[in-house]
Amino acid sequence: MAAMAAGPKALRRAGVAAAAVATRGLTRGIVTRAGRPRHRAPLPRTPWTVRGPPPEVLAEMAEPRPVREQVELDTVTYAERLHYVPGLARPRFPPWERGWRDPWHSPGPRYEEMPLYKERGCYICHQGVRMLEGVRQAQWLTKTKLVEGLPPAVQTIMDNPALGLQELEERAKHMVSHARLWDTAEAAPRRERYCPMLFENLIHICRLMAGKYPALSKRMLARNCRIAATWERESILLQVRGLSGILMNSMSPIAPVASKEEILATKEHILETFYPIAPTIDLQEVNVYRELNDTGFRDGYPYSHPHTLFFLESANVRTDRFRPEQLRAKMLMFAFGNALAKARALHGNDPKVLEQPIVVQSIGTDGQLFQFMVFQLNTTDLVSNDGVKNLVWIDSDQNLYERAQCVPEVKKGVVTKPAGISGFQPDTFKKFLALYLHGTV
Repeated sequence: MAAMAAGPKALRRAGVAAAAVATRGLTRGIVTRAGRPRHRAPLPRTPWTVRGPPPEVLAEMAEPRPVREQVELDTVTYAERLHYVPGLARPRFPPWERGWRDPWHSPGPRYEEMPLYKERGCYICHQGVRMLEGVRQAQWLTKTKLVEGLPPAVQTIMDNPALGLQELEERAKHMVSHARLWDTAEAAPRRERYCPMLFENLIHICRLMAGKYPALSKRMLARNCRIAATWERESILLQVRGLSGILMNSMSPIAPVASKEEILATKEHILETFYPIAPTIDLQEVNVYRELNDTGFRDGYPYSHPHTLFFLESANVRTDRFRPEQLRAKMLMFAFGNALAKARALHGNDPKVLEQPIVVQSIGTDGQLFQFMVFQLNTTDLVSNDGVKNLVWIDSDQNLYERAQCVPEVKKGVVTKPAGISGFQPDTFKKFLALYLHGTV
């Protein structure tokens, strides 16, 4: 009755006051007590807040307390349990001594303790080295001048109709079909199978010429032979070492390809550099080595002269194969290594310009693309860039055939690509055969 007597204006004032109290209590989503807001001004300035505590209080606070004695606890492992237990430490046992040396489980001595250890590092080129700059890098390392194409002595063999190379073209095409189509029952033979088979077939055709040229029978194919050749290039010690590919040796050396005038003209040639890239990039640096020059054959071996090196890139995975530029660099390095090792065996280790240059050939293939090379070692004085340079002739990226279709391609009932070998290049086979006959014909 009192509220009704107060009137509507009093009721409205009471509602506004209640709403204000409720709003003030729900500030920022937090329920607070109604009342005056707290003081938000900074704290009052006292001696402690301005200058910090007095010195005697600081001394009491900084007084060192006695260090509690640390007791070393034993690590609890699961060694006695004989099985893994979560929460327990892994046991560590002393190394087991066999009482005898096992070469398969022996860490071996440190490099510094080996008798062949040397402070000066040596840069090794082996079969697994992939040169970043390719042939240009190999040219600088071997002090070699590059000539594009095959030398005239090999071109003469190719163009000579009296040799009857055209009669072997059809046989070579059948050999390609045998390696790519007929050698296996698989729908598509793998490269690691048909690349060596193609090489064997081509070598077989080349050996058929022995009836016409008996000097071809005085040769020998050596597999998995090793080579070691050491030289110095501008205070850098270098080596070509390791497996040398498939090497064909002969009883007589190949005659020099370049004349003396061409050899003397190389003095004016300036070797290309590739600064800031180091010439030893990608080579393996070692400190345990011997400065060795070895052809891989004993003294008195009748087939002592290197003739041609064969490199087969038969890896089925593309990333495991050498790119053509890297393959040509490897061919140059190993042809140089075989020639240098032979020169050191004949003329000693003294650097000199050879009166009778040594010629070594090289052929590389992945089963379809061929690389041809003829290298002539003119000098063993390789330290400086001055003087006579070596010579190399390279004929690169020669396809023996364009495509080998193992299964015919059929579209809408029509054979668009028949099975077989297409795009056979007889000139590539002629170059292979001419390099084989070089030195005999």
